[in-house]
Amino acid sequence: MEKSDCSSNASGPVSSEKVRTVYVWDMDETLILLKSLLDGTYANSFHGGKDLKKSVEIGKKWENLILRVCDELFYYEEIENYNEPYLNSLSAFDDGKDLSKYDFENDSLSAPNDISNKKKLAYRHRSIADKYKKGLQNLLDEQLLNAWNDLYSLTDSFTDGWLSAAHELVRQASGVTSNGDDTACNNNSVSLIVTSGSLIPSIAKCLLYKLDDVISHDNIYSSWEVGKLQCFTWIKDQYDSPQTRFCAIGDGHEECNAAQSLKWPFIKVDFRPGNLNRFPGLNKGTLRSYISVMYGTSQSDEEEKQDG
Repeated sequence: MEKSDCSSNASGPVSSEKVRTVYVWDMDETLILLKSLLDGTYANSFHGGKDLKKSVEIGKKWENLILRVCDELFYYEEIENYNEPYLNSLSAFDDGKDLSKYDFENDSLSAPNDISNKKKLAYRHRSIADKYKKGLQNLLDEQLLNAWNDLYSLTDSFTDGWLSAAHELVRQASGVTSNGDDTACNNNSVSLIVTSGSLIPSIAKCLLYKLDDVISHDNIYSSWEVGKLQCFTWIKDQYDSPQTRFCAIGDGHEECNAAQSLKWPFIKVDFRPGNLNRFPGLNKGTLRSYISVMYGTSQSDEEEKQDG
């Protein structure tokens, strides 16, 4: 198997006791496709096998839908210039006030340089988190809901199942199982997103691309201002232990270099046809193989192989 240039030497086997794996995913051009649809690079990589005009049209529809959700649900016009690296970054300024009747339109939010405005921004972040947990299916009107589902299906078909395959791998990697309306997670693995996009559109993308059942709102990081190495370091500090393994998956140099700095395995995603690390194609066995190169093979890895 071809390994990324950012692969590092193995540091020895990990004990079989309660091994936790933390998967850190890039979003754009990794779990979702948007820029490559808009600029035609995805369609062109098929050398005539994909309709370029259709690709661009699909991308523009996503752009419009993302912006609409940001503006109508997530206060984007008010907070566009106040990007934070994650939704809970201002939680210390949130006094827990009941927001059910709070007048967001007339609270005169300005640059959050003082405690009053940091509190107002923290309120908006809490409101966004609550909406994320509810899901778009409970927030959009029927017409927009149908348009969204149609666009998702159209995109998944056009990209040969990229969206659904990516979602399924995150679900498997995170140990998320669903039984009707009940969702359970395997506490021995977790998935987070670190994206170079600004926070609020990234939150909207996670919802619109139907990743909210496998990625929680507090596991979405924006490296827009702080860089991916800083976000990766925060995640390392949060989860680090002798029994924790990390794996980064993305398409760009920045996440590759950040993973290399922390001596994490890195899997480079490439949407071009024939590449093994793309969707559909990339699978949990591939993730395990990269992780074992860095950390060695644990008993839990062997058990997963036996379970298929």
